[in-house]
Amino acid sequence: MPSSRPTTPATPASPKTFKIKDPQPGVPLFGCEHTQLLLSAGGAERMNKSIHNYKTCLRVIFENTPIVPQTSKTTKGFPFTTLTPNYLCLQCSATTTEGGRIEHGRETSHRFYVESRNGCLYCQMCDDFVFDPTLEDLRLRKSGKGLTRKRKLDDLFTDPIKEDPRFISTNTVEAPCRASGIRGIYNMGATCYMNVILQSFVHNPLLRNFYLSDGHQRTECSYENCMSCAMEDMFQDFYAQETTTGYSASNILASFWLSKRKAYEELASNKEQDAHEFFQFLTEELHEINGGGRPSDSEDSPVKKSKSDSDPDCKCIVHQTFYGKLQSTITCQSCGDINTSIESFLDLSLGLDVLSKKKSLKATALSLQKCLDEEYSRPERCEYSCRKCNTQEAKKQLSIKSLPNVLCIQLKRFKQNNGIASKIDTKVSFPLKLEMFPYTNRAKNQETKQSYELARSCTYDLQSVVVHVGNLETGHYVSYSRVGNQWFKFNDHNVTLATKSQVLNEQAFLLFYVVRSLA
Repeated sequence: MPSSRPTTPATPASPKTFKIKDPQPGVPLFGCEHTQLLLSAGGAERMNKSIHNYKTCLRVIFENTPIVPQTSKTTKGFPFTTLTPNYLCLQCSATTTEGGRIEHGRETSHRFYVESRNGCLYCQMCDDFVFDPTLEDLRLRKSGKGLTRKRKLDDLFTDPIKEDPRFISTNTVEAPCRASGIRGIYNMGATCYMNVILQSFVHNPLLRNFYLSDGHQRTECSYENCMSCAMEDMFQDFYAQETTTGYSASNILASFWLSKRKAYEELASNKEQDAHEFFQFLTEELHEINGGGRPSDSEDSPVKKSKSDSDPDCKCIVHQTFYGKLQSTITCQSCGDINTSIESFLDLSLGLDVLSKKKSLKATALSLQKCLDEEYSRPERCEYSCRKCNTQEAKKQLSIKSLPNVLCIQLKRFKQNNGIASKIDTKVSFPLKLEMFPYTNRAKNQETKQSYELARSCTYDLQSVVVHVGNLETGHYVSYSRVGNQWFKFNDHNVTLATKSQVLNEQAFLLFYVVRSLA
């Protein structure tokens, strides 16, 4: 938590006031709108104070020589060290860890920090490092890296070899493609339904960190044909092997084939399967293994979906990643009696067939937000016998009580009509950034005063998209996943670059969103 940091007296050469210089052409005057308010609002006195505080932070970072840059001192003078950098508050004398920034900001409303390793400015409201020309000039001068324009031009003439592409290529090591897990998966006979879910798991940050940090402890695993061991093998192959060719997920498929449980019998065939069902089967299997509740391999009964729901406090990797909680509130229209129930959910399913027929949506283009509005913002009449007045008139309101770290949304494109299955090709637009606060019970309880931290906890970024192409009988699954800011298309073992517009124009079947605060 916040701790006082050592201060260094100002040097005699430091000016008492600092004038913001005219920027070079094409260079913004401020790093972001928030630093603009910090440096311009309140007049010259506030600006000079902020500049003085930044200089003090730079002196602490560059003039002190700790054992490692992440070392600082507590209020009692004891050094404390973290593996990640510390953050010096620009608006007071506190030093926090990376995880302590939000709590410090909540207590003090301070939103600007200086990173302890290099002195860069971090804006908590932007949730990113910002390049402010005025402060960056001070940082470069203090770190000894500040070079005048004349010096930079002289370097080009006196040492041109450093600008030679051949010199750069022979003295630069680039991370190979495998370091990002960008690799296709071979189709082993109508297994595209499995490949797209595995790709979404490979690029899921929580699952990746779990399996790459020995979260499963496979050396101590006693399960036969363990699915979690097979998943660990896959993550190791994707992120540690030299090859970038397609991966054969035969050990994962074999774990289902060798299982004696009836729920998995359909997967042991060469027929096209439902990717959403495979997602449910896979998460259930991983929950039972890592949550300590897996039945014996000889058990012949089907898997009950309610098993995970019956253990809402489970801390396994599946619950930490995908599970949230839904709240159902039924209000009697006669006496106002309220009945509330809560249940866990693995994903949110939106019935396109029903939604597209609603009057409120019929005349407009469907979007993910409008579908969520219908499901979680508008109450509907329901069959209910009031326990107080026996009235049958009641309204049911669904809301989200607890959001997961990774939100899976299914757009139900398959339906049964008189025993005949068909596909729904309704176009549904979806965003790269999804705000889920309006669908939470906090929004329903009129908690309209959103803090910055609350907004971040309900803001999601699109991570993966699963698409079903073609008709129901002879269709095919492909997926898209984001690595950094670049999107890739995964069509079994074929991997190609994709644009944002290409992703957003697809007919999504499954959407995976990662909460922004996880970053």
